[in-house]
Amino acid sequence: MTITMTAEKGLDHLLEDQEAFPPISLAQTDVEAARMTRVDRKYLVPAADVEHLLTLLTGRARVLTIQGRRAFTYTSTYFDTAEDGAGSSHHAAATGRRRRFKVRTRCYVDTGTHMLEVKTRTGRGESHKERMPLTAELALPNVFAESDTTGLAAREFVEERLGGISPGGSASSLRPVLTTEYRRRTLVLAEEGSRLTLDTDLLWSHPWASHGLRTCDLVVVETKSGQAPGAADRLLWRAGHRPIRLSKFATGLALLDPTEGTVRANRWHRTLAALRSDIELVALSTGARPTGDPVMEGVPPMTATRPVEST
Repeated sequence: MTITMTAEKGLDHLLEDQEAFPPISLAQTDVEAARMTRVDRKYLVPAADVEHLLTLLTGRARVLTIQGRRAFTYTSTYFDTAEDGAGSSHHAAATGRRRRFKVRTRCYVDTGTHMLEVKTRTGRGESHKERMPLTAELALPNVFAESDTTGLAAREFVEERLGGISPGGSASSLRPVLTTEYRRRTLVLAEEGSRLTLDTDLLWSHPWASHGLRTCDLVVVETKSGQAPGAADRLLWRAGHRPIRLSKFATGLALLDPTEGTVRANRWHRTLAALRSDIELVALSTGARPTGDPVMEGVPPMTATRPVEST
């Protein structure tokens, strides 16, 4: 789509300038700005405003660069319990529980890396993420349903990290409920130990759907720092942008099922209104889902669902 391609090209044009934005390796990023426990602030920002933000960060930020690439495709599959009850990941996010969690598999498409990730939020509002690598041999249709050592290791990894957060929850009860795909660029402000990510072309779909919803001009800007806001936050505030509630998981489900009830929509009203003015309905390619995550191959739907409606 024209708008999306314009946003992509504008960001890439600015970030390709290695004098203005020197490269930083993944290893250096992990040393200088690795924050597995952090405060995440999210913004929905038009592409033109993001380009202006980048000009203000010229000479202050370095761009994550791997094998010459500065933009990377991520695909994720989110897992939740079959019932959208009080113990589910989505219910906790939608109702604003202070202690909540997400379980997902993530594929870093450009590098071929696969991870099982558990992300939890503490009572102080900090998020904490832990990962378990998945090799090609481990990337099975539903890793939690396997009866061999693969499934056991995955279930133990998740259950150990969700202890006390999801009462009565069992990893073996988790099912795939949402897939996402987007292009990410990561900037590191080493002087303050913070990161800034820019996500474009965000695509949501049910794992078994033939259509999905994709953003066009809006960029998901996320700052990752300690309790104190970083330089990027202050620049965004000065430009009139304020942090919003934005969970790719919860808002994606709300967008795909707009009539599923008020719980999904109420907490994300402002975010959903902005996204609905920007998204387009798109047909998915082979496999009726975003490509790149072999964990999803062959996974059947939990339940039947209505066709995705344009919003």
